[in-house]
Amino acid sequence: MPELPDIIAYREALEERVQGARIDSLQIASPFVLRTVEPSVASLAGQTIASMERLGKRVVIGTSEATFLVIHLMIAGRFRWFDADTGGSASGRADSGTDSRSRSRKKPPAGKQLLAAARFSTGTLYLTEAGSKRRASIHLLGGRTELDAMNPGGLEVLDADRDSFIARVREQNHTLKRTLTDPRILSGIGNAYSDEILHRAGLSPMLLSQKVDDDILSRLYSATRDVLDEWIVRLRDARHQGDGFPDKVTAFRPDMAVHGQYNKPCPVCDSPVQRIVYANNETNYCASCQTGGVVLKDRALSRLLKDSWPSRLES
Repeated sequence: MPELPDIIAYREALEERVQGARIDSLQIASPFVLRTVEPSVASLAGQTIASMERLGKRVVIGTSEATFLVIHLMIAGRFRWFDADTGGSASGRADSGTDSRSRSRKKPPAGKQLLAAARFSTGTLYLTEAGSKRRASIHLLGGRTELDAMNPGGLEVLDADRDSFIARVREQNHTLKRTLTDPRILSGIGNAYSDEILHRAGLSPMLLSQKVDDDILSRLYSATRDVLDEWIVRLRDARHQGDGFPDKVTAFRPDMAVHGQYNKPCPVCDSPVQRIVYANNETNYCASCQTGGVVLKDRALSRLLKDSWPSRLES
């Protein structure tokens, strides 16, 4: 699922392309993606784009008439951008140094993966979703009050001071993993970056937020800001080195420390990265760096292996 750094990359790329542009139409290809009735899709035609915002893990496109197009990509939703037919590249910048003619041969998405297409005076934004489940959503909202009502209320860590962060984390007694990923507690962080944050802080994902001291939560605060800031810069640099639009958004990046790196060496200590699998998610961590060598119990495998489940990394 695209998280805060990825959503910022999308927001910045779209801001460069549609800020001040006219929206000509919003075409809905899948009946399940649009979750609202009013304002109507047709009412968007002719409005001017006045703002690009992020609301948690949502991209928000605002118009001069205070209509908001709110898009939640969920797990498999992605954006594709194609410039208007004015001699520019198919996905971003005519001056990026790549042969624009080779890009123009790229075909716009079609078929079952296409959910919607927003056509602007500067180009077309396509919303696609891989797989058979349709979880991505579009909401059309008629004003700032309706937009504010969609906010789950999570703290924006990059705008918060240390004391505010500690107070928010301590409001409920959850594991640090759940605390980081709960949008009502902290905004924009999901499964991938929470793994990276906890590894950077050297903290177990199973520690309870009301059972740890201020020093530990201060470490978590610093690690959260550092990891998010670093990945925002990384993705921004990658976008500027490419064609200007983030086409390859993924939760599994080869240069992540632990997320998606099961059984690979930890970049800090070379111990094999461990994982806990639950439902459709997994938590990746380094036992040596984060849990004092203790291998956390996987709900499914530990029940299967019982006494054979290793309690410590060295066993």
